[in-house]
Amino acid sequence: MANKEKTKANSTSFKDDLITYFKGVKAEWGKVTWPEKNQIIVETGIVVFVVAFFTIVVYLMDIIFKGLLGLIAK
Repeated sequence: MANKEKTKANSTSFKDDLITYFKGVKAEWGKVTWPEKNQIIVETGIVVFVVAFFTIVVYLMDIIFKGLLGLIAK
């Protein structure tokens, strides 16, 4: 019987903690300073360019090393 009372107390405590947590999240959400649309577009473009650049560099290195290893194998 004592275990059931402890379980009830813990579940109520967990529920209260969860509600308190989400209230805190909601309060902090309003304090967030979001970037402007132009800034997001520019930074996304930079990220896409850098990823594409390094993808091409790694691909070219792969081709070069494959060719060099092909010469060694012959």
